[in-house]
Amino acid sequence: MAAVKPFFCIRPKAEAVSRVAALPYDVYNREEACRVVADNPLSFLNIDRAETQFGADVDTYDERVYQKARELLDRRISDGTFVTEQSACYYLYQLTMDGRSQTGVVACSSVDDYVNGVIKKHENTREDKELDRIRHVEVTGAHTGPIFLAYRKNEALSLIMEQVMKEEPLYDFVSEDRIGHKVWRIGDSQTVEAVTQAFEKVPATYIADGHHRAASAVKVGLRRRKAQEEQGEAVTGEEGYNWFLSVLFPEDQLMIMPYNRVVKDLNGLSMEKFFTEVHEKFEVAKLGKEACSPKEKGCFGMYIEGNWYLLRIKPEYTSHDPVKGLDVSLLQDHLLGPVLGIGDPRVDKRVDFIGGIRGLKELERRVEKDMKAAFSMYPTSIQELFAVADAGMLMPPKSTWFEPKLRSGIFIHRM
Repeated sequence: MAAVKPFFCIRPKAEAVSRVAALPYDVYNREEACRVVADNPLSFLNIDRAETQFGADVDTYDERVYQKARELLDRRISDGTFVTEQSACYYLYQLTMDGRSQTGVVACSSVDDYVNGVIKKHENTREDKELDRIRHVEVTGAHTGPIFLAYRKNEALSLIMEQVMKEEPLYDFVSEDRIGHKVWRIGDSQTVEAVTQAFEKVPATYIADGHHRAASAVKVGLRRRKAQEEQGEAVTGEEGYNWFLSVLFPEDQLMIMPYNRVVKDLNGLSMEKFFTEVHEKFEVAKLGKEACSPKEKGCFGMYIEGNWYLLRIKPEYTSHDPVKGLDVSLLQDHLLGPVLGIGDPRVDKRVDFIGGIRGLKELERRVEKDMKAAFSMYPTSIQELFAVADAGMLMPPKSTWFEPKLRSGIFIHRM
């Protein structure tokens, strides 16, 4: 069962929160991050991406970068930009995009739950991407970007959330991208205990977004635990490093957007030969200029040479396997791989991935600019994500795109 706990949150004072809150560190490249912090010195990106404080001659992963992050965090605490709660609290964090809201519980999740598989994963992580966040957590001594977790709906938690949201929010602001953000504090002991007990009846939680941040937080925690044991000190399990910052959302409130594909060439095939091979495993309908956003599983939009087509996988090529049955797998296994020669989409430079938030116009633009064909996807469902994780399997790369993104800097858990 899921173990969560309240924590002594470090958070922005109310009048600063809208300027502090920042999109996740990995949304930006270095140049983009530098522009953001130049316009907003309070943005948490100054801390999350502290290379922005140096010239281009200083490497992103230079040790001075992590020391600067620690310095900036300490400065924001000492100058009052951030305040520290005097009691351990949970929070509700609601994000509203295009009139649709999702509300999650901000809590610390257990390192042991991650190790033991109570927190389930559906992606592999890359060590090189982990190393940066490991160093950031180690030097700052803090978790600054929450891990996005999902859980199967729990009626007791839903009732608690409904009651808390009747109260006045702690924060209520709209960010520059027109996403609404509201936060409620859960500080009274009775409600705190009710939240803890409700999660004790949740059999598993699932990483929706933030696999690398979660893996990094866990590795830091295990290192610190080992160091404490080697010094002959007993580990109680309550040490801050045994827990990491998370926001947990019920499944019925989440929206997964498609992760679309664009391909650079037809693998040496003529258009005629390409379509002949596509017809072998897909039903094909020409739509012309009408952009195609698939309306059901097993269907794909294809844009090539100025026209859209609807592709439907033939029934004999579908699969009940949790991974092979995913639409991203069907497209890869029956078209991108065998027809277009995209062997490993993780490393093949002939394929690129476009988040569904960018829309179909972006697919058309890329084809007109530097690609040959685009494929619009039907989004992976949260139930498919659960099924893959429950089976102990891994999704193909770029299977899910979650919106809206959690902001960093609103909640900080110091170890």
